[in-house]
Amino acid sequence: MWVADGWNKNEYEVLDTSCGEKLERWGGYVLIRPDPQVIWKTERKAPEWRRANGIYHRSTKGGGSWEIKDLPKQWDIHYKELTFRLQPFAFKHTGVFPEQAVNWDWMAGKVRQAGHKIKALNLFAYTGGATLALLNAGASVTHVDASKGMVTWAKENACASGLADKPVRWLVDDCRKFVEREIRRGNTYDAIVMDPPSYGRGPKGEVWQMEDAIFELVMLCGKLLSDDPLFFVLNSYTTGLAPAVLKYILSEVLRTKNSSCEADEIGLPVRSSGLVLPCGACGRWYM
Repeated sequence: MWVADGWNKNEYEVLDTSCGEKLERWGGYVLIRPDPQVIWKTERKAPEWRRANGIYHRSTKGGGSWEIKDLPKQWDIHYKELTFRLQPFAFKHTGVFPEQAVNWDWMAGKVRQAGHKIKALNLFAYTGGATLALLNAGASVTHVDASKGMVTWAKENACASGLADKPVRWLVDDCRKFVEREIRRGNTYDAIVMDPPSYGRGPKGEVWQMEDAIFELVMLCGKLLSDDPLFFVLNSYTTGLAPAVLKYILSEVLRTKNSSCEADEIGLPVRSSGLVLPCGACGRWYM
């Protein structure tokens, strides 16, 4: 498993997990959020369970809502040289997937070792964690997400991280349609990052279903890779897709000689148990 263990514990930490929930420190605040992977019913010994600043409650009808006890509308946390603006919003999210830090470090290392300028494409780019890591490492980035609010949030994170003047294009667009247009334009990229949701809708109501759409989209993205590609990272939060599925897709589509492909679960260390909480899967194809 690839573990995101590079967080300063004063910035982010999983404190404990039990009965379908995880207890997390986000800077100076403690949150309780549901997690479908937490099927164990262990004793809640961590004292922070009793003094959480915010709790997300699932609804039996779907979705849920936040119970705010003592939490600002917005606050910052830091990962190494990057700064992220946080706020509790729909579907239990805060604006950062902290387990992705293990990928941020890996991608940044690849860019720094490349020896030449890297042009990267970040699809389903959310609030820009991968975008910030790539910009900070010296790449130019095209950041694409269907949500105008998420792209605005990513811009704020770039400004907070001192990266506002770096070479980046911020685009609100349906990812598949954007890729199809880029193919027609003849544009190429040295690195591609894809962090698709299990289910979603584009700006005009386009439906995205991970299992149905991912293989064809990876095939299209393969046409965007440059003659000297660096990597292709594919993430999945869809429970039914094992890491080996992501590896098979990338290996089948990207058959460049002398390339490597690997896949694994990604996870976060848990303070109380010393174990690792699984948080999805990732495939990495690279030269």
